[in-house]
Amino acid sequence: MYDLTGFQRDLLYVIAGLDDPHGLAIKDELEDYYEKEIHHGRLYPNLDTLVEKGLVEKGQRDRRTNEYTTTRRGTREIEARTDWEAEYIEYNG
Repeated sequence: MYDLTGFQRDLLYVIAGLDDPHGLAIKDELEDYYEKEIHHGRLYPNLDTLVEKGLVEKGQRDRRTNEYTTTRRGTREIEARTDWEAEYIEYNG
């Protein structure tokens, strides 16, 4: 995961956390977080990169809608990153 951009890491986290991770739902979540528009030209190439790296699987829900899910590797990478972050960040609730 160290070789991902921050945006790609955010994409991976959003995909892992959504119940229905399709392109527009992912885009909406990121726009809420970043508080600005996420253009398709930024979103979809980065999703494709996550697929190419084996962190996300891309499927087709219907003829117009792709859906995305984290792979086992993607989930392991998120867990490893969370463990690594926890070594440096103490949360006191």
